[in-house]
Amino acid sequence: MLVEWRPEARAELRQILIYIADRNLAAADELQQAIEIATSALPEHPYLYRFGRLSGTREIVVHPNYLVVYQITDRIEIVSVLHARQQYP
Repeated sequence: MLVEWRPEARAELRQILIYIADRNLAAADELQQAIEIATSALPEHPYLYRFGRLSGTREIVVHPNYLVVYQITDRIEIVSVLHARQQYP
């Protein structure tokens, strides 16, 4: 299965990393690596992570403060990257 990122999810990730990097570059790098590692496991283990708050989605807790939301169809689609305190959905 392929992992595809929605443009909106890429933009959210970029904004989060910029915000963190302005304060702590190492923390931004660590978060980016954690997200890459977690999402790289998805093709082999798409059901590894917990059920999402929205029906049909799943959530990866990559850090206590950050979630990656994805859905599984004929591919794995990264839907959103968000701070855990954000109101979602």
